[in-house]
Amino acid sequence: MEMKYVVPDMAQSFGTLEFAGESEPVFERDKNNRRVLARRSYNLYSDVQKGENVVVEIPVQAGEKKFKYEQKVKLVNPKLYGRGYSASINLVPVK
Repeated sequence: MEMKYVVPDMAQSFGTLEFAGESEPVFERDKNNRRVLARRSYNLYSDVQKGENVVVEIPVQAGEKKFKYEQKVKLVNPKLYGRGYSASINLVPVK
C-alpha cells in the first residue's frame, strides 16, 4: 500500500506558527498548454522546526490569504508530503 500523506501532531511537530511571507506560486499547464495558477505558497516560522521555514501550499480554490508579518496562524486539515533535496557535494580523499 502506498503512503500518500501524513497527518501531523501539530503542537509536537510545529509548535507555534507565524506568517513569514508569501513564497513563489505554483503553476501547471492546462489541457491547452496554458500556464494556470495551481497552488499558492506561503512561508511560516515555527518555534519547533528552527532549521528552515515551513512552506505551506494551498489550492487556488481556497483563495488568497492575507496575514500580517509574524502574525500567529493555524493550519486547517494539514497533510505532510515528502520532498527531497538534491545537493552536489565534492568529496576529496583524506590522507
